[in-house]
Amino acid sequence: MGNYVKRRLPAEPGSIAAELRMAESEVRFYREIAPEIGVRVPRCYRAEVNDEGSLLELEDLSDWREGAEPVAAAGLLRSMHERWADRADVRWPWLRPIGAGDELVARLYDDTWPKLAARSLSGPVREFGERLVGKVQQVEARVLNAGPLTLVHGDASTQNLRTAPDGEIALLDWEDVSAAPGVVDLTWHLVSSVEPVRWAEALDAYGPVEGLSAVLPSAMVQGFLSMADWPEESAEAVAFEARLAAGVGML
Repeated sequence: MGNYVKRRLPAEPGSIAAELRMAESEVRFYREIAPEIGVRVPRCYRAEVNDEGSLLELEDLSDWREGAEPVAAAGLLRSMHERWADRADVRWPWLRPIGAGDELVARLYDDTWPKLAARSLSGPVREFGERLVGKVQQVEARVLNAGPLTLVHGDASTQNLRTAPDGEIALLDWEDVSAAPGVVDLTWHLVSSVEPVRWAEALDAYGPVEGLSAVLPSAMVQGFLSMADWPEESAEAVAFEARLAAGVGML
């Protein structure tokens, strides 16, 4: 099987991808962090970035199953977070800090909410979504107090997890890599990917959780934005609303 080649053109000026330097972050991840990260990621054979864009040549894991069992995924995230607690931002000072791009995310949420509000949302989900309008930057600021900084993937959703036939789990797509409290990864994994009846299992597998209530609203902002990408009656949108409802129930 051939390698997987990922090419990106320069991001549109003013976009979230440009603001967060996502392509550059992923190239630097594979060059600097991947060799010593301590968890399974695709092997990297080439990583380049210049004025014409970025290029990654990676191990092809397309024959691995998409996603991961929630308990195993939570354990994997915990092991990475524990390994790099209070070290990642010192070891790699270029890592994206908390708060980067929050103004753009806030603007995007406020622009997106009217489209979501036109849907048939459950009462608790609608009420929570409405309360976020005009307050996303305040919500994101709470992440600062959610625990010690560590290395976080930034988008530990099903689509960025792969499970080998022997059960080994790999984390893909590191363009959102950053220095933040580990609970950032855990809460987004729950909101993006885990059916609510299994949240308790995943939380138990992760272990003691610091700052969950501080970070969960931030994950739910992303959950609302992700739900907006799917048609109202689609299975994906229905699943997102169920997970958002579970999040409301935990707050």
